Amino acid sequence: MIKEKKRVALLSVFAAVFLTGFKLIVGIVTGSLGILSEALHSGLDLVAAVITYFSVRVSDKPADKDHNYGHGKVENLSAFIETILLLITCFWIIYEAIHRIVSGKGLELNSVQTVFSFIVVITSIAIDVWRSRKLYIVAKKHNSQALEADALHFSTDIWSSGVVLLGLICVKIYEWTQIQIFFYADSVAALGVAIIVLFVSYRLGKKAIDVLLDKAPHETIEKVQKTLATFPEVKLYHSLKVRTAGADTFIKFNIHLDPDMNLRLVHELCDNIEKALNAQIDRSEIYIHAEPQDSFHLESEIPDDL
Repeated sequence: MIKEKKRVALLSVFAAVFLTGFKLIVGIVTGSLGILSEALHSGLDLVAAVITYFSVRVSDKPADKDHNYGHGKVENLSAFIETILLLITCFWIIYEAIHRIVSGKGLELNSVQTVFSFIVVITSIAIDVWRSRKLYIVAKKHNSQALEADALHFSTDIWSSGVVLLGLICVKIYEWTQIQIFFYADSVAALGVAIIVLFVSYRLGKKAIDVLLDKAPHETIEKVQKTLATFPEVKLYHSLKVRTAGADTFIKFNIHLDPDMNLRLVHELCDNIEKALNAQIDRSEIYIHAEPQDSFHLESEIPDDL
């Protein structure tokens, strides 16, 4: 498992190195703000990919005396750092695009520059389609938020590169028609990239912060509730708490059982509940506190609805 996660993360790093260099060279040669913004975007993608690579190396280390719940939140921290990098990218793109529009400086390409511009953008789209698909498959397979963040990040790059491609097409239309609106197409395309980056930053950041702040995952809670409902021995349950750390999920709850149930049967029941939850929630650690269903516990505890 760890080897597969590391391998796909490393492939993402190599792809980012290639795309960053390719876009930077073509952007400098052509003077395209759209491509230069994409080069910067890919440069930050490279940083994010490197962070993701090291995070998946660390996140699967077992718990130790200093990290009792393991190292899984390294992945969530990695996703949060990606959000910061995306926001930096966004602010730079917006500044440069508005500056060019206000100054009246558009983009003019000769035939050679146009060819290279189209090549770099189409190549970028093809590579991002490939690596985002690879990352997403492995992320879902191993419940890795760091790889999932990378997959979402690079799938968004597909759309941002598509916006730049549209800008290049509009530049050529301007050369043919001299319609003024197409003169600023490159800068407008760059603003389109910025809007996409803002949207992705919000999604990535919200998800990472929710995990770092131990927000209860509602889907997991519903799975626990439905599972407990399948065990008739469980009279009531309460104090259900769920938190995640990277690919690991920690679940804790109290259950009310028949007071006459012997200890062996209680233990077997708890084992069966754990197995049922483990089958539905990968890498879950379950803690169950069993209590007798009597008047004292009914008055002192407020159970959740089944």
